[in-house]
Amino acid sequence: AQFAPMRDEVLAAVARVFDAQAFIGGPELAAFEEEAGAWIGTHAIGASSGSDALLVALLAAGVGPGDEVVVPAFTFFATAGAVPLTGATPVFCDVDERSFNMTGKTLEAAVTPKTKAVIPVHLYGQCCDMDEINAVAEDHGLFVIEDACQAIGAKWQDRMAGTMGNCGAFSFFPSKNLGGAGDGGLLTATDADLADKLGLLVNHGGRSQYDQEMVGKNARLDALQAAVLRVKLPHLEGWAAARRANASRYGELLADVDGIALPTEEQGAHHVYNQFTVRVAEDRDAVKERLDAERIGSAVYYPCTLPALACFEDLGHRPGDFPVAEQACREVLSLPVSPELTLDQQERIADALADAVGAAV
Repeated sequence: AQFAPMRDEVLAAVARVFDAQAFIGGPELAAFEEEAGAWIGTHAIGASSGSDALLVALLAAGVGPGDEVVVPAFTFFATAGAVPLTGATPVFCDVDERSFNMTGKTLEAAVTPKTKAVIPVHLYGQCCDMDEINAVAEDHGLFVIEDACQAIGAKWQDRMAGTMGNCGAFSFFPSKNLGGAGDGGLLTATDADLADKLGLLVNHGGRSQYDQEMVGKNARLDALQAAVLRVKLPHLEGWAAARRANASRYGELLADVDGIALPTEEQGAHHVYNQFTVRVAEDRDAVKERLDAERIGSAVYYPCTLPALACFEDLGHRPGDFPVAEQACREVLSLPVSPELTLDQQERIADALADAVGAAV
Protein backbone atom coordinates (compact mmCIF):
# COMPACT_ATOMS: atom_id res chain seq x y z
CA ALA A 1 0.00 0.00 0.00
CA GLN A 2 2.88 2.37 0.69
CA PHE A 3 4.98 1.29 -2.28
CA ALA A 4 2.29 1.48 -4.97
CA PRO A 5 1.90 5.28 -5.18
CA MET A 6 5.67 5.86 -5.26
CA ARG A 7 6.59 2.81 -7.35
CA ASP A 8 7.81 4.76 -10.37
CA GLU A 9 9.86 7.16 -8.26
CA VAL A 10 11.51 4.36 -6.27
CA LEU A 11 12.37 2.34 -9.37
CA ALA A 12 13.75 5.45 -11.06
CA ALA A 13 16.01 6.02 -8.07
CA VAL A 14 17.24 2.42 -8.24
CA ALA A 15 17.82 2.75 -11.98
CA ARG A 16 19.80 5.94 -11.34
CA VAL A 17 22.22 3.99 -9.14
CA PHE A 18 22.58 1.19 -11.68
CA ASP A 19 23.13 3.66 -14.51
CA ALA A 20 25.88 5.39 -12.50
CA GLN A 21 27.31 2.04 -11.31
CA ALA A 22 28.11 3.81 -8.02
CA PHE A 23 26.99 1.21 -5.49
CA ILE A 24 29.35 2.04 -2.60
CA GLY A 25 29.44 5.59 -1.27
CA GLY A 26 28.94 8.14 -4.02
CA PRO A 27 26.44 10.95 -4.52
CA GLU A 28 23.30 9.10 -3.39
CA LEU A 29 24.77 8.29 0.03
CA ALA A 30 26.23 11.77 0.46
CA ALA A 31 22.89 13.36 -0.43
CA PHE A 32 20.92 11.11 1.88
CA GLU A 33 23.27 11.79 4.80
CA GLU A 34 22.91 15.52 4.22
CA GLU A 35 19.11 15.35 3.89
CA ALA A 36 18.60 13.05 6.87
CA GLY A 37 20.96 15.11 9.01
CA ALA A 38 19.13 18.31 8.12
CA TRP A 39 15.76 16.71 8.95
CA ILE A 40 16.93 15.39 12.32
CA GLY A 41 19.11 18.39 13.10
CA THR A 42 22.51 16.80 13.52
CA HIS A 43 25.41 15.21 11.66
CA ALA A 44 24.34 11.94 10.01
CA ILE A 45 26.37 8.93 8.87
CA GLY A 46 24.80 6.05 6.92
CA ALA A 47 25.22 2.56 8.37
CA SER A 48 24.50 -0.94 7.12
CA SER A 49 21.86 -1.61 9.81
CA GLY A 50 20.61 -0.35 13.15
CA SER A 51 22.51 -3.19 14.79
CA ASP A 52 25.79 -2.12 13.21
CA ALA A 53 25.04 1.49 14.12
CA LEU A 54 24.84 0.48 17.79
CA LEU A 55 28.09 -1.49 17.57
CA VAL A 56 29.93 1.36 15.85
CA ALA A 57 28.66 3.81 18.46
CA LEU A 58 30.07 1.59 21.21
CA LEU A 59 33.41 1.40 19.38
CA ALA A 60 33.45 5.18 19.09
CA ALA A 61 32.89 5.41 22.84
CA GLY A 62 35.95 3.24 23.44
CA VAL A 63 33.90 0.49 25.09
CA GLY A 64 35.88 -2.73 25.47
CA PRO A 65 36.83 -5.64 27.74
CA GLY A 66 36.22 -4.95 31.43
CA ASP A 67 33.59 -2.30 30.73
CA GLU A 68 29.85 -2.48 31.41
CA VAL A 69 27.03 -0.97 29.38
CA VAL A 70 23.55 -0.51 30.85
CA VAL A 71 20.69 -1.56 28.56
CA PRO A 72 16.97 -2.12 29.22
CA ALA A 73 15.77 -5.65 29.91
CA PHE A 74 12.78 -5.17 27.60
CA THR A 75 13.66 -4.39 23.97
CA PHE A 76 14.93 -6.03 20.78
CA PHE A 77 18.03 -8.22 21.06
CA ALA A 78 20.32 -5.97 19.01
CA THR A 79 20.56 -3.36 21.79
CA ALA A 80 22.24 -5.78 24.16
CA GLY A 81 23.76 -7.98 21.46
CA ALA A 82 26.12 -5.24 20.33
CA VAL A 83 27.76 -5.01 23.75
CA PRO A 84 29.54 -8.41 23.98
CA LEU A 85 30.89 -7.89 20.46
CA THR A 86 33.13 -5.18 21.94
CA GLY A 87 34.25 -7.47 24.78
CA ALA A 88 32.15 -5.55 27.31
CA THR A 89 29.30 -6.84 29.47
CA PRO A 90 25.66 -5.79 29.19
CA VAL A 91 24.04 -4.85 32.51
CA PHE A 92 20.26 -4.90 32.39
CA CYS A 93 17.83 -2.53 34.05
CA ASP A 94 14.06 -2.65 34.46
CA VAL A 95 11.68 -0.32 32.62
CA ASP A 96 8.73 1.95 33.29
CA GLU A 97 5.37 0.18 33.35
CA ARG A 98 3.64 2.84 31.23
CA SER A 99 6.19 3.74 28.56
CA PHE A 100 8.25 0.49 28.70
CA ASN A 101 11.36 2.71 28.63
CA MET A 102 14.44 2.95 30.81
CA THR A 103 14.14 5.68 33.44
CA GLY A 104 16.67 7.67 35.38
CA LYS A 105 15.82 5.60 38.45
CA THR A 106 16.24 2.20 36.77
CA LEU A 107 19.49 3.36 35.16
CA GLU A 108 20.89 4.62 38.46
CA ALA A 109 20.19 1.25 40.09
CA ALA A 110 22.25 -0.55 37.43
CA VAL A 111 25.34 1.69 37.38
CA THR A 112 28.58 0.31 38.84
CA PRO A 113 32.17 1.58 38.85
CA LYS A 114 32.69 -0.42 35.62
CA THR A 115 29.86 1.26 33.73
CA LYS A 116 31.17 3.16 30.70
CA ALA A 117 28.07 3.71 28.58
CA VAL A 118 24.29 3.51 28.56
CA ILE A 119 21.90 2.73 25.70
CA PRO A 120 18.42 4.10 26.40
CA VAL A 121 15.91 2.70 23.90
CA HIS A 122 13.08 4.88 22.61
CA LEU A 123 10.76 1.89 22.46
CA TYR A 124 7.79 1.61 20.10
CA GLY A 125 8.37 5.19 18.89
CA GLN A 126 8.34 7.10 22.19
CA CYS A 127 11.42 8.78 23.65
CA CYS A 128 12.77 8.09 27.10
CA ASP A 129 12.85 10.97 29.56
CA MET A 130 16.27 12.06 28.36
CA ASP A 131 16.55 14.76 30.98
CA GLU A 132 16.60 12.06 33.66
CA ILE A 133 18.89 9.76 31.66
CA ASN A 134 21.40 12.49 30.86
CA ALA A 135 21.46 13.70 34.47
CA VAL A 136 22.45 10.24 35.70
CA ALA A 137 24.93 9.83 32.86
CA GLU A 138 26.58 13.14 33.66
CA ASP A 139 26.88 12.22 37.35
CA HIS A 140 28.71 9.01 36.44
CA GLY A 141 30.59 10.14 33.32
CA LEU A 142 28.72 7.80 30.97
CA PHE A 143 28.66 7.89 27.18
CA VAL A 144 25.00 8.02 26.02
CA ILE A 145 23.91 6.17 22.88
CA GLU A 146 20.27 6.74 21.97
CA ASP A 147 18.77 3.62 20.42
CA ALA A 148 16.27 5.39 18.18
CA CYS A 149 15.83 2.44 15.83
CA GLN A 150 12.05 2.58 16.36
CA ALA A 151 11.79 6.32 16.85
CA ILE A 152 12.88 8.43 13.89
CA GLY A 153 10.99 11.71 14.23
CA ALA A 154 10.05 11.15 17.87
CA LYS A 155 10.75 14.00 20.28
CA TRP A 156 11.33 14.66 23.96
CA GLN A 157 10.60 18.24 25.04
CA ASP A 158 10.73 19.26 21.35
CA ARG A 159 14.18 17.73 20.88
CA MET A 160 14.52 15.12 18.18
CA ALA A 161 15.48 11.53 18.94
CA GLY A 162 19.13 11.10 18.09
CA THR A 163 20.14 14.62 19.17
CA MET A 164 20.05 14.24 22.97
CA GLY A 165 22.86 11.81 23.72
CA ASN A 166 26.45 11.62 22.55
CA CYS A 167 25.18 9.84 19.47
CA GLY A 168 22.09 8.12 18.10
CA ALA A 169 21.41 4.90 16.19
CA PHE A 170 18.55 4.42 13.72
CA SER A 171 17.26 1.46 11.72
CA PHE A 172 15.72 1.43 8.25
CA PHE A 173 14.51 -2.18 8.43
CA PRO A 174 11.51 -2.37 6.07
CA SER A 175 8.91 -2.34 8.86
CA LYS A 176 10.23 0.87 10.44
CA ASN A 177 8.53 4.26 10.03
CA LEU A 178 11.20 5.03 7.44
CA GLY A 179 11.84 1.62 5.92
CA GLY A 180 14.30 0.70 3.20
CA ALA A 181 14.37 -2.14 0.69
CA GLY A 182 16.39 -4.30 3.09
CA ASP A 183 18.72 -3.57 5.98
CA GLY A 184 20.00 -0.07 6.58
CA GLY A 185 20.78 2.31 9.42
CA LEU A 186 22.04 5.72 10.46
CA LEU A 187 24.30 7.20 13.11
CA THR A 188 23.88 10.75 14.40
CA ALA A 189 26.12 13.02 16.46
CA THR A 190 25.93 16.69 17.33
CA ASP A 191 29.72 16.88 17.83
CA ALA A 192 31.57 17.22 14.52
CA ASP A 193 34.68 15.35 15.72
CA LEU A 194 32.58 12.41 16.93
CA ALA A 195 30.68 12.38 13.66
CA ASP A 196 33.98 12.24 11.78
CA LYS A 197 35.08 9.30 13.93
CA LEU A 198 31.82 7.47 13.30
CA GLY A 199 32.28 8.01 9.58
CA LEU A 200 35.71 6.41 9.75
CA LEU A 201 34.54 3.46 11.82
CA VAL A 202 31.79 2.48 9.36
CA ASN A 203 34.35 2.50 6.53
CA HIS A 204 37.09 0.17 7.82
CA GLY A 205 38.53 3.04 9.88
CA GLY A 206 39.86 4.96 6.88
CA ARG A 207 39.11 7.90 4.60
CA SER A 208 40.33 5.98 1.59
CA GLN A 209 40.81 2.34 0.67
CA TYR A 210 44.38 2.02 1.94
CA ASP A 211 44.60 4.71 4.62
CA GLN A 212 43.22 3.30 7.88
CA GLU A 213 43.50 5.68 10.85
CA MET A 214 41.82 3.25 13.24
CA VAL A 215 40.40 -0.27 13.27
CA GLY A 216 36.84 -0.06 11.99
CA LYS A 217 34.49 -2.35 10.14
CA ASN A 218 32.50 -2.50 6.94
CA ALA A 219 29.23 -0.98 8.17
CA ARG A 220 28.41 1.32 5.26
CA LEU A 221 24.94 2.08 3.93
CA ASP A 222 24.60 0.88 0.34
CA ALA A 223 23.93 3.54 -2.29
CA LEU A 224 20.86 1.59 -3.44
CA GLN A 225 19.33 1.88 0.02
CA ALA A 226 20.26 5.55 0.24
CA ALA A 227 18.54 6.23 -3.07
CA VAL A 228 15.33 4.51 -1.96
CA LEU A 229 15.39 6.27 1.40
CA ARG A 230 15.81 9.65 -0.30
CA VAL A 231 12.52 9.06 -2.10
CA LYS A 232 10.74 8.15 1.13
CA LEU A 233 12.23 10.70 3.54
CA PRO A 234 10.06 13.64 2.41
CA HIS A 235 6.96 11.57 3.25
CA LEU A 236 8.10 10.66 6.77
CA GLU A 237 6.50 13.55 8.61
CA GLY A 238 3.13 12.90 6.95
CA TRP A 239 3.35 9.19 7.68
CA ALA A 240 4.11 9.93 11.34
CA ALA A 241 1.07 12.21 11.53
CA ALA A 242 -1.07 9.43 10.06
CA ARG A 243 0.27 6.95 12.63
CA ARG A 244 -0.58 9.39 15.41
CA ALA A 245 -4.08 9.84 13.98
CA ASN A 246 -4.54 6.07 13.83
CA ALA A 247 -3.39 5.77 17.44
CA SER A 248 -5.90 8.42 18.50
CA ARG A 249 -8.67 6.61 16.64
CA TYR A 250 -7.76 3.35 18.38
CA GLY A 251 -8.10 5.24 21.65
CA GLU A 252 -11.70 6.06 20.74
CA LEU A 253 -12.57 2.63 19.35
CA LEU A 254 -11.07 0.71 22.29
CA ALA A 255 -11.90 3.10 25.14
CA ASP A 256 -14.67 0.91 26.57
CA VAL A 257 -12.99 -2.48 26.13
CA ASP A 258 -12.34 -4.03 29.54
CA GLY A 259 -9.22 -6.13 29.97
CA ILE A 260 -6.80 -4.07 27.92
CA ALA A 261 -4.63 -1.04 28.68
CA LEU A 262 -3.94 1.39 25.85
CA PRO A 263 -0.49 2.88 25.24
CA THR A 264 0.18 6.28 26.76
CA GLU A 265 1.96 9.30 25.41
CA GLU A 266 4.03 10.59 28.29
CA GLN A 267 4.02 14.29 29.13
CA GLY A 268 6.82 15.93 27.15
CA ALA A 269 6.93 13.17 24.53
CA HIS A 270 5.96 13.21 20.87
CA HIS A 271 5.15 9.56 20.02
CA VAL A 272 5.53 8.36 16.42
CA TYR A 273 3.99 4.89 16.97
CA ASN A 274 6.33 2.51 15.24
CA GLN A 275 4.13 0.10 17.17
CA PHE A 276 0.71 0.57 18.77
CA THR A 277 1.09 -1.73 21.77
CA VAL A 278 -1.72 -2.57 24.16
CA ARG A 279 -1.50 -4.62 27.34
CA VAL A 280 -3.82 -7.61 27.63
CA ALA A 281 -4.39 -8.47 31.27
CA GLU A 282 -5.69 -12.03 30.81
CA ASP A 283 -4.30 -14.71 28.49
CA ARG A 284 -2.67 -12.52 25.86
CA ASP A 285 -1.62 -15.53 23.79
CA ALA A 286 -5.20 -16.78 23.52
CA VAL A 287 -6.29 -13.31 22.41
CA LYS A 288 -3.61 -13.31 19.72
CA GLU A 289 -4.71 -16.75 18.52
CA ARG A 290 -8.26 -15.49 18.12
CA LEU A 291 -7.03 -12.49 16.13
CA ASP A 292 -4.98 -14.84 13.95
CA ALA A 293 -8.10 -16.90 13.28
CA GLU A 294 -9.86 -13.73 12.11
CA ARG A 295 -6.88 -12.87 9.87
CA ILE A 296 -6.08 -9.82 11.98
CA GLY A 297 -2.36 -9.12 12.09
CA SER A 298 -0.80 -8.68 15.51
CA ALA A 299 2.60 -9.31 17.05
CA VAL A 300 4.30 -9.70 20.42
CA TYR A 301 7.24 -7.33 20.85
CA TYR A 302 8.74 -8.95 22.98
CA PRO A 303 7.90 -12.43 24.35
CA CYS A 304 10.81 -12.66 26.80
CA THR A 305 13.22 -10.35 28.56
CA LEU A 306 16.76 -10.10 27.26
CA PRO A 307 18.30 -11.46 30.50
CA ALA A 308 16.23 -14.63 30.01
CA LEU A 309 17.87 -15.44 26.65
CA ALA A 310 20.24 -18.40 26.54
CA CYS A 311 23.12 -16.24 25.29
CA PHE A 312 23.03 -14.25 28.54
CA GLU A 313 22.53 -17.14 30.97
CA ASP A 314 26.10 -16.83 32.25
CA LEU A 315 25.17 -13.44 33.73
CA GLY A 316 23.18 -15.27 36.39
CA HIS A 317 19.83 -13.49 36.26
CA ARG A 318 16.77 -15.16 37.76
CA PRO A 319 13.01 -14.82 37.22
CA GLY A 320 11.78 -11.87 39.24
CA ASP A 321 14.90 -9.74 38.78
CA PHE A 322 13.08 -7.46 36.32
CA PRO A 323 9.42 -7.61 37.35
CA VAL A 324 8.07 -4.80 35.17
CA ALA A 325 9.79 -6.10 32.05
CA GLU A 326 8.68 -9.66 32.80
CA GLN A 327 5.05 -8.60 33.17
CA ALA A 328 5.26 -6.66 29.92
CA CYS A 329 6.44 -9.80 28.14
CA ARG A 330 3.28 -11.58 29.31
CA GLU A 331 0.89 -8.79 28.33
CA VAL A 332 2.04 -6.74 25.33
CA LEU A 333 0.32 -7.07 21.96
CA SER A 334 0.95 -4.77 19.00
CA LEU A 335 -1.80 -3.94 16.50
CA PRO A 336 -1.50 -2.65 12.93
CA VAL A 337 -0.91 1.11 12.88
CA SER A 338 0.63 1.83 9.47
CA PRO A 339 -0.18 5.15 7.78
CA GLU A 340 -2.14 3.33 5.08
CA LEU A 341 -4.59 1.76 7.56
CA THR A 342 -8.21 2.63 6.70
CA LEU A 343 -11.07 3.42 9.06
CA ASP A 344 -12.88 0.23 8.04
CA GLN A 345 -9.77 -1.82 8.81
CA GLN A 346 -9.33 -0.17 12.21
CA GLU A 347 -12.96 -0.77 13.11
CA ARG A 348 -12.62 -4.42 12.14
CA ILE A 349 -9.45 -4.75 14.22
CA ALA A 350 -11.05 -3.07 17.24
CA ASP A 351 -14.18 -5.26 17.04
CA ALA A 352 -12.10 -8.41 16.73
CA LEU A 353 -9.87 -7.43 19.65
CA ALA A 354 -12.89 -6.65 21.84
CA ASP A 355 -14.42 -10.04 21.01
CA ALA A 356 -11.15 -11.87 21.62
CA VAL A 357 -10.52 -10.17 24.95
CA GLY A 358 -14.11 -10.82 26.02
CA ALA A 359 -13.77 -14.50 25.22
CA ALA A 360 -10.51 -14.73 27.18
CA VAL A 361 -11.82 -13.10 30.37
